[in-house]
Amino acid sequence: KHFFGKTRQEVAAKLNSALKARHDGLPIPGERQTLKEFLKNWLEGIRLSVRTTTWERYESLVRLHVSPRVGRIPLARVTPDHLQRLFAELRDRGLAPASVRQARAILRKALNDAVRWGLVGRNVAAFTSPPKVEHAEIRALGPDEVRVLLYAAAMDRLEALYVLAVTTGMRQGELLGLRWADIDVEHETLQVRQALHRTNANYEFGGPKSAKSRRMIALTKTAVDALRRHKVRLAEQRLKVGADWMDMDLVFTNEIGGPIDAGNLRRRSYWPLLERAELPRIRFHDLRHTAATLMLGRGVHPKVVSEMLGHSQIAITLDLYSHVTPTMQRGAAEEMEIIVSG
Repeated sequence: KHFFGKTRQEVAAKLNSALKARHDGLPIPGERQTLKEFLKNWLEGIRLSVRTTTWERYESLVRLHVSPRVGRIPLARVTPDHLQRLFAELRDRGLAPASVRQARAILRKALNDAVRWGLVGRNVAAFTSPPKVEHAEIRALGPDEVRVLLYAAAMDRLEALYVLAVTTGMRQGELLGLRWADIDVEHETLQVRQALHRTNANYEFGGPKSAKSRRMIALTKTAVDALRRHKVRLAEQRLKVGADWMDMDLVFTNEIGGPIDAGNLRRRSYWPLLERAELPRIRFHDLRHTAATLMLGRGVHPKVVSEMLGHSQIAITLDLYSHVTPTMQRGAAEEMEIIVSG
């Protein structure tokens, strides 16, 4: 077998990779398999080990953006420069920085497996620089706006959903996947155990976003009262539907007991609610930001807020809501003044 390269070091790396593969009983890295072929096989191999929505996102980025541009390059000949230029081109063509960053993460993960399997000598994606992703400006409702929103939602069939959104900071998928079995009204708590995920074909219930997203959340009295009213409304709707009711134990359902489509939620309930309340058309996700901002603004410890939101690290909470820090610092300064002045 022969190895070729632009430099002596490149050829030596390929030779060392082949020797290591033979020693480990793995196939010797070949020059013919293209990056496109490898990624296609790699995607099929991980299909059952990741969430359906995650796999579909991976497959889409590879098929639409990676393979058409660098897929013909032999796997063993892909260089950091190939990938760095790919990321720059995707960014120039208007792909969101977060998507470009995810494309890099996919390639890094895939090529890391290629290294483990002895197909390449090094992970070239690890030598590239990820694009900078700037957080979108957070639009959070103030205390008065929250009260206006909940007043407008008082007669809405999904009143409890909006109450939970602004008092717990739960993600939309977590709210739509919430079951009555996860709620302990007596102790005023709920458990986040699953979320509703949209796939290309349908919906599926799966685990929350991360391990830290599986959490217990203390409920406000307002939330508990709203849930009690909601349960009565749901029982009345179930009687009206009769045998066609889909008994899935979901807290928030469509008219026949099934999962709520996120698009329908926005169009038929959420946006009309904002119009009735005469509030700006903010994203549903901004209700989560609202909960976090209000808690931090009232002096709730960032660690507690991070746990309620299900962030994997407190640093994420502090980074996202740095705009609240000046208020927190002013409160801390006032407390210190009380201490030192007696």
